[in-house]
Amino acid sequence: MPDVTTWRRRAPGLVLTAVVALLALAVNRAVPVISALLVAILVGVLLRNTRLLPAATEEGVRYSARTVLRLGVVLLGLQLSVPEVVGLGWGAIVVVVLTVAGTWALTLLVGRLLRVPAALRLLLATGTAICGASAVAAMAAVAEEGQGSDEEDVDAAATTAVAAVTIFGTVAMLGLPPLAAALALDAHATGVWLGAGIHEVGQVVAAGGLVSEAVLATAVVTKLGRVVLLAPLVAGVGYAVSRRARAEAERRAAVESADAVLEGAEPAAHPAGPPLVPGFVIGFLVLVAVRSLLPVPAEVLHAVQLASTFLLTAAMVALGTGVNVRALVTRGGPALLLGLVSAVLAAGISLVGVLTLL
Repeated sequence: MPDVTTWRRRAPGLVLTAVVALLALAVNRAVPVISALLVAILVGVLLRNTRLLPAATEEGVRYSARTVLRLGVVLLGLQLSVPEVVGLGWGAIVVVVLTVAGTWALTLLVGRLLRVPAALRLLLATGTAICGASAVAAMAAVAEEGQGSDEEDVDAAATTAVAAVTIFGTVAMLGLPPLAAALALDAHATGVWLGAGIHEVGQVVAAGGLVSEAVLATAVVTKLGRVVLLAPLVAGVGYAVSRRARAEAERRAAVESADAVLEGAEPAAHPAGPPLVPGFVIGFLVLVAVRSLLPVPAEVLHAVQLASTFLLTAAMVALGTGVNVRALVTRGGPALLLGLVSAVLAAGISLVGVLTLL
């Protein structure tokens, strides 16, 4: 348990990310088409690259980028009701599953062809396929477990992925509603397409609100159906990462123990590997179960939604401070191209599914 001194060191950074998050949310409230997450990231980037970020805030900013972010993902679970998703009908559920699976797998494949680094293509695939920045954050936590000392590489990949999925999700938010009208889709089909083809929950809300209340309701539930798949995807990747990490740790320990025996010393204890399923994923699933099985008052749902949005926005400020603009400009071309391809895949696969199954 952190002591008072630790919290005092973290306080300046936590206050900074909280204040910027509130400003970003105020901008989004005034102009709904502007993503609060994008505003938060941009402010973080600006603070870092103009050297306006005080040294005293560093520890609190790092805490926001990890612990605050994971708490926001956990609270996101209370927004998900499995019975509501099932109520969309099996056609819509198949569209959701095909969109997530197809977008994730094809993004990884295209990313390999474009020679995008493994961590970055994994995070871009997850963010586009599931739910934007929060999915990137959840998968980044798992990727860090397998990277060991290369946490900075994962942080840089996460920041780039968040920026890409937020930018192209905003493009989808503005572009899909008029395309749905041009294709003469009915309200149900339009809602399913918006929910399956747009990245962020907030972006889906904005896009659905541009059309009608009926479309908005269907789009949000469809989107939450994609978010439900966050836990099994992250848990599956986490299991694979954990097994590799444990195998590598055991191999190194065996070599060190053999050397110690030869030198007449005590064999080294085997280090514990990362957990098979990250704790925040378990917390997420617990809240999904609570929402699905128990009556949760509307006031509680609203309060938790606000808290989750605030925490994730504050975490985006912290992630933004990890962006090196010069490096992004010089080396970020393939990543942005992959983000565009992935966004097109999500919109295209979901549209084909809607036209075929609904």
